[in-house]
Amino acid sequence: MTQSTALPAPPPPVSGPPSGDPRTSRVVLSRFLRHRLAVASLVVLVLLAVCCFGAAWIAPFPRNAQNLLAASQPPSGAHWLGTDSLGRDYLSEMLYAGQLSLAIGLGVALLATLVGTAAGAVAGYLGGWPDEVIMRVADLFLIVPPVAVLAVSLQGLGPSPLTIVVVLSGLGWTLIARVVRSRVIQLRHQEFVEAARVIGASGPRIVVRHLLPNLTGLIVVNVSLSVASAIILESTVSFLGYGVQPPKSSWGNMLTQAAGLIGTSQSYLLYVPGLAILVTVLAVNFLGDGLRDALDPQGRQ
Repeated sequence: MTQSTALPAPPPPVSGPPSGDPRTSRVVLSRFLRHRLAVASLVVLVLLAVCCFGAAWIAPFPRNAQNLLAASQPPSGAHWLGTDSLGRDYLSEMLYAGQLSLAIGLGVALLATLVGTAAGAVAGYLGGWPDEVIMRVADLFLIVPPVAVLAVSLQGLGPSPLTIVVVLSGLGWTLIARVVRSRVIQLRHQEFVEAARVIGASGPRIVVRHLLPNLTGLIVVNVSLSVASAIILESTVSFLGYGVQPPKSSWGNMLTQAAGLIGTSQSYLLYVPGLAILVTVLAVNFLGDGLRDALDPQGRQ
């Protein structure tokens, strides 16, 4: 008579208690709150998002409201950041431009992360020729200069925000795909994956239910980095004159419009959108670091 042996139970995710355990949220929140820069960055980003996306109610003047009699005025009680050469309130224009810059950053981050995570998970789990094909395509995209491709695409397809999001997402999925693939290769032969495979779990179920939860920290960090890089790239092509065109505005083309004011009394109009980009990028990066440490404390090592 043979003695039956029980299959080993799948261990909990590497980053803490099982995902269904209510302790998980408390542990993650506690770790995150200990990261003071991340908490401060979250507050800054929430304020930016509220002010920009609520500009219709917060901005002191409507979008593109021109008053040539009040053109090029310095900061005052009526215009906190002064006015531009067309008499538009600069604070209002900054808030409305922030809508587009933040929307592009978030759109690129979500789309690129979705595509890259799916591609990396498939490549890492299946291996073989699917892995080779996906990784060679990723290598091809990695050697493409993003600013040049984006500028050419905007010239050919039109300078619309949708074009920017699609092109930057098409170029930006490769990094997260390589990171996810590497981590999936490490995990796919772990005992909890083998146990799930033995009891009949399908490949997609194993990837979604057992592998991806262990990649949460990596994915969150990639989202934050993608938001920052997308805002910078959009600002770069807009500053070069290929990006968003008036009457639409972003922080990037506000830099372009104020570039000729260097050395004049209104040179601060160049620094304001530049400071907004800098603060947003730093806050997003610090927030990503805090979330990584909270969701995957082993990532510090």
